[in-house]
Amino acid sequence: MKIYFLFLLLAVFGLFNSCVKNNPDPSWIEVNEWTLEANVNAEYAPGELTHNITEAWVYIDDEIIGVFEVPFKIPVLKSGAAIVKIFPAIKNNGISNTKKIYPFMEEYQLAVDLIPNQTVTINPVTRYNKLTQFTIEDFEDPAIKISNDPNSSVEITTANDPLVLKDFNGNFYGQVVLDNIADTMWVAYTDFNSIGQAGLPRGAEVYLEIDFYNTNAATTGLLAISPTSIKPNQHIQLNSQNPSTVKWKKIYIDLREIISNSDPAAYFEQTFQALIDADDASGFIYLDNIKVVHF
Repeated sequence: MKIYFLFLLLAVFGLFNSCVKNNPDPSWIEVNEWTLEANVNAEYAPGELTHNITEAWVYIDDEIIGVFEVPFKIPVLKSGAAIVKIFPAIKNNGISNTKKIYPFMEEYQLAVDLIPNQTVTINPVTRYNKLTQFTIEDFEDPAIKISNDPNSSVEITTANDPLVLKDFNGNFYGQVVLDNIADTMWVAYTDFNSIGQAGLPRGAEVYLEIDFYNTNAATTGLLAISPTSIKPNQHIQLNSQNPSTVKWKKIYIDLREIISNSDPAAYFEQTFQALIDADDASGFIYLDNIKVVHF
């Protein structure tokens, strides 16, 4: 038995040693956080260029290397001239384990020289595809394109607190303040149909982008309005944040399935609902850069 174990140990050691000898020292690729820049060839204005591109799909010479959260540094068992392609990816519907290449943004491509034991540093830049279409409420115009439901006990208004806008884009944002005495419920709908939002494509990618800064939870949804029915579809909850650490966040909400399964005659409005959080005396929901995005 001892002789057999010794033979097995030597065989495993020999195999490991062979693998080490046959694999060269790796080259390294370091990828920093994404930058979103304006597309000078864009046919439609994208509004403020906020983003939450947290992931990168990496290809080298058209071979997938993996999906990584930026920033990262990875070894690559290749050397010499190579083409690195990096695709911007998001947490779909804000879910950490659902990473998806964002279909409206361009890949970043770079020719590199991979050298063993040396690091290539990449600062990826992306833009919205020039054909991307947007319908936007950024609260910069006096007329807000969001209507409060008659049963809502509070309305959305514009605000411009410098402390809230610190390190953020734009001059105004939408504000909803709830308390446990009178203003306990908020319900509202976008008025995008009046500016041509009816024609959202079916069976194609459609997303809702929202920047939010909140100490009270809110739920987004999609209202399918047809000549014979009005069908609400609750979708994603924007979880409340701790007041001491609240910050601006961004979410990408996938609308494709809801739109595809709706009445073919329907047009669509975004919906928002909120109740004062349990056991809280007050809370607020600030929204900005509400964008419906599609081709």
